[in-house]
Amino acid sequence: MALPLGEGVGGSRLRRQLESGGFAAGEYVKQLSQQSDGDRDLQEHRQRIQALSEETAQSLKRNVYQNYRQFIETAREISYLESEMYQLSHILTEQKGIMEAVTQALLLQADRDDPALGARRAAADPHSNPFLPLSAKEAAASEEGRQRTLTTLLEKVEGCRDLLPESPGKYLVYNGDLVEYDADHMAQIQRVHAFLMNDCLLVATWLPNRRGAYRYDALYPLEGLAVINVKDNPPMKDMFKLLMFPESRIFQAENAKIKKEWLEVLEETKRNRALSEKLRLEQEALPRAAPPPPETTNPFDQEDEKEPPPEEETVDLSLEWIQELPEDLDVCIAQRDFEGAVDLLDKLNEYLGYEALSQPVRELRAKVDERVRQLTDVLVFELSPDRSLRGGPRATRRAVSQLIRLGQSTKACELFLKNRAAAVHTAIRQLRIEGATLLYIHKLCHVFFTSLLETAREFETDFAGNSGCYSAFIVWARSAMRMFVDAFSKQVFDSKESLSTAAECVKVAKEHCKQLSEIGLDLTFIIHALLVKDIKGALQSYKDIIIEATKHRNSEEMWRRMNLMTPEALGKLREEMRSCGMSSFDQYTGDDCWVNLSYTVVAFTKQTMAFLEEALKLYFPELHMVLLESLVEIILVAVQHVDYSLRCEQDPEKKAFIRQNASFLYETVLPVVEKRFEEGVGKPAKQLQELRNASRLMRVNPESMTSVV
Repeated sequence: MALPLGEGVGGSRLRRQLESGGFAAGEYVKQLSQQSDGDRDLQEHRQRIQALSEETAQSLKRNVYQNYRQFIETAREISYLESEMYQLSHILTEQKGIMEAVTQALLLQADRDDPALGARRAAADPHSNPFLPLSAKEAAASEEGRQRTLTTLLEKVEGCRDLLPESPGKYLVYNGDLVEYDADHMAQIQRVHAFLMNDCLLVATWLPNRRGAYRYDALYPLEGLAVINVKDNPPMKDMFKLLMFPESRIFQAENAKIKKEWLEVLEETKRNRALSEKLRLEQEALPRAAPPPPETTNPFDQEDEKEPPPEEETVDLSLEWIQELPEDLDVCIAQRDFEGAVDLLDKLNEYLGYEALSQPVRELRAKVDERVRQLTDVLVFELSPDRSLRGGPRATRRAVSQLIRLGQSTKACELFLKNRAAAVHTAIRQLRIEGATLLYIHKLCHVFFTSLLETAREFETDFAGNSGCYSAFIVWARSAMRMFVDAFSKQVFDSKESLSTAAECVKVAKEHCKQLSEIGLDLTFIIHALLVKDIKGALQSYKDIIIEATKHRNSEEMWRRMNLMTPEALGKLREEMRSCGMSSFDQYTGDDCWVNLSYTVVAFTKQTMAFLEEALKLYFPELHMVLLESLVEIILVAVQHVDYSLRCEQDPEKKAFIRQNASFLYETVLPVVEKRFEEGVGKPAKQLQELRNASRLMRVNPESMTSVV
């Protein structure tokens, strides 16, 4: 068996030669050219090298496939490790900030307790004390110099003088050039210059034709600002993100060192700002000593003195979680952690209670109320119909539950029902009208009533403790049912479908509507009220068709017996009449496929009974008189024609045949119609009884030669 190229002795030698460490391609080609006898040797050598290359590629591919799972697991472990290292770095940074804040708080508390110690520390060189925090070093600088620096820099920014009034405590902390990028597409937007002050961050854009001049762009208070480090992803690196609800901006520093300085100084300034605000609130919360009352010489004043009112109970707002609450709410809203935001609000309400509020508490409440409005706006947007309607009613549960927890159950109910109305409307519009009408109605009923049932169950789950919202759901269900009936009627009644098709479609709709009784919801009366007009029109239209057809047959009536020609046709007619309830029809059949009835009377019987059966499928109490009057009108046309023919006919044989047909109508057809009507409706029809119990045939003008209808 021949070995393939690259697998023989020559191939092994060639592989060893190419794998050797001192292999030189130029020397190898020169030697090969000298040893080759001609073009054929070079072609063969080329084939061996190519075969060896393909073999090496296949071997490499097999190794990759064998180790593919290990590659994936290693990459996943590296990703996990990188994430954990990033979290660890973030935790260490937070711990460092907490330790610095605690050190600063202890020093300030010691200064308040021992003023002499504070004076000695202030006189000492701040750079010689390694434990003195950064904010204290900055405080040691000249206030006048910092104010002058801030004024000089802000004079270069157009449009910020009115927005940033001068105040004694405001000073510049840090500033520098940055490049802003689009948060969605990571495309460069513009160059900016950022000014970080002790209470806010000012962003200004470069003026293209003026060196060192800027134009005001935005101003962000530090209380509502969140700083997030953006992981480097080449070529996008040295970036950080600023979150200011409801927007976010991404900036790129010049290098990693400047980025680190921005992150550290932003966090430091925010901590110092929170600490100063905390100290201010503590000072305001301290009770002030009341001036001593003036001495009096009136002895009667002592008797009129009353006990002083009890001091107002103060609430401790110096807790760390209360100081950071507005910022935590901003972060929760930006990260769409709605449950966490509402949990924080519940915790604050439980802590503060509902007693008389002091000025610091009112200020805190004002900040929190602004965040509550922002949170409410986001939740309202989540429930708006403009959002994606996929996911069914359960997709709205998160936003609805948080709105209810915020005490806005009425708004949550309204938005939930609007969202579901849009979803139902969209689902109905997306149904394709194809094939038979009954098939489309099956799809329509399944989509609508399934959506209605899911909405009702979700509503019962979300608003179980808000019984006042159930009336709004009933109103919504009626409007949704009206939308369904519009689509139903347009397809069934406006397209002039047959009465049998309309009856089947209405039956399907009623059966689906009864499924709502599983949750205690009965909307059958609503669908009856909305369909009654269309069903009346369909009954009257079909009644007119039967009357016209009967009159046409009456005009061509010859009063002859029916000859069905074959026993099969006779058997089929017997089966049809038996299904109509005419059990005594056999006595009107003769030998040799003859039937002792007129074709007109037989056709009228089948058509009338079919009309009655289909109408009973559509029946509900509002249609009682319409159905009864339609039956009486149809029967009168046949009865008057028989009576008129009996009076005008002179031939004794034909007259006897007419009497036989009249007997069939009065003694067989009318009792069956009356019985079937009573079974379907549940009560007898007085008009049909009077028509059947007439003592004799209806009278007409004997001299008239036309039928009276």
